[in-house]
Amino acid sequence: MLINPNGSKYWQYKYIFAGKNKVGSFGVYPEVSLKAARLKRDEYRRLLNENKDPTLLKKQQKLQLQEDINDKFENIAMEWFKRQWPEDELTREAKNTLSRLKRHVFQNIGCIPIKQVSAQQIISMIQAIENRGTLEEAKRTKQIVGRIFKYAVATKRVEHNLVADLDGAFKPSPVRHYPHFTEKEFIKFLNNFDEFKGYPITKLALKFMMVTFVRSCELRQSCWEEIDFEKKEWRVPDKHAKMKRLHIVPLSDFAIKILNEVKLYLHSDGTHGLIFPSISDPNKPMSDNTLSKAFRDQGYKGKITPHGLRGTASTILNENGFKPDVIERQLSHCERNKVRACYNHAEYLQDRRKMMEWWGNFVESQESK
Repeated sequence: MLINPNGSKYWQYKYIFAGKNKVGSFGVYPEVSLKAARLKRDEYRRLLNENKDPTLLKKQQKLQLQEDINDKFENIAMEWFKRQWPEDELTREAKNTLSRLKRHVFQNIGCIPIKQVSAQQIISMIQAIENRGTLEEAKRTKQIVGRIFKYAVATKRVEHNLVADLDGAFKPSPVRHYPHFTEKEFIKFLNNFDEFKGYPITKLALKFMMVTFVRSCELRQSCWEEIDFEKKEWRVPDKHAKMKRLHIVPLSDFAIKILNEVKLYLHSDGTHGLIFPSISDPNKPMSDNTLSKAFRDQGYKGKITPHGLRGTASTILNENGFKPDVIERQLSHCERNKVRACYNHAEYLQDRRKMMEWWGNFVESQESK
């Protein structure tokens, strides 16, 4: 026992390791009793007999404990999340992702160091969501956890992505088919489009979506800087594209005409800012609900959705003899083979320009009747 001049008492154990004098501290008396101090002394002796330095081992365990705290699944998940979506760019996808993490993941494996998360824990967590009948929710949650593990592998927190090996353990989610028009229904819709009620900017957004058949998120976040009027191209950056890769959209003459109408309506020079801003706040993109509501207000509830315009375009283009690969590439569907994807990107661009011009002429001709 070390007794200081001020009367404080400390338990210490002096020993020699590798020829050096060392001291182990066991705590303050009387908080640490004599019996407890002797047990700690016995543990030090055991480690010394195994040729291990007790003090060094204690420091290593403390560092490991701190590392485990930093590498808790929740901490790594939030680190990944903030890299994907800065605080000032919380999109609908970001909010849904965070909601799924909080509702399904953090309460199950959030406090566990990611190295200690087991495959069985992930399976149990996802199957619990499946058992509630929400297969799509289970699928998306599994994808999020897989992306976090992939990030952890890249940042050297774990050696292997457990989720990549678990595909066979879950129920397949049902294929979601969005309601879309047949060619006859679409022509009728276009014939009556001038009677479409609503804000002019909403109407122009729907019209532009019809001639480009991009995803709603890509349209709503589009900026003038992405448009090349000379090349007649819209280059959707990877941060806005769902597949997280650059997507080139050839623009027909009709698409350019629509953009010029937007510039007039917004009093914009077409060089910067959002193309389709929110009606209430020009610094924010138009909401997804604005486009959906526009269809509902015209009596199309359950018959068509903004996303359904993509299916409409795909159906009509296929029926009019355009190559399926060209259509799929323009829809920006994922090509699993990276070599083939690179080839398709170069091979089909000219074909896509011709197809998109035909499609623009088709939409404009029917709308003007």
